[in-house]
Amino acid sequence: MRTLYQDILIGIFFISGTWSFISGQFIFSSVLFAGAAIYTNMVRCVS
Repeated sequence: MRTLYQDILIGIFFISGTWSFISGQFIFSSVLFAGAAIYTNMVRCVS
């Protein structure tokens, strides 16, 4: 069940990053995409 919550969190990062990119907030979307990538790598290495 823990991986479901982690996948949901990564999905929220990705969707909000995509929406920010479409809205023209390029710096904020870059931060969200980077956060999703870093979080994914941290979760995969620890598990």
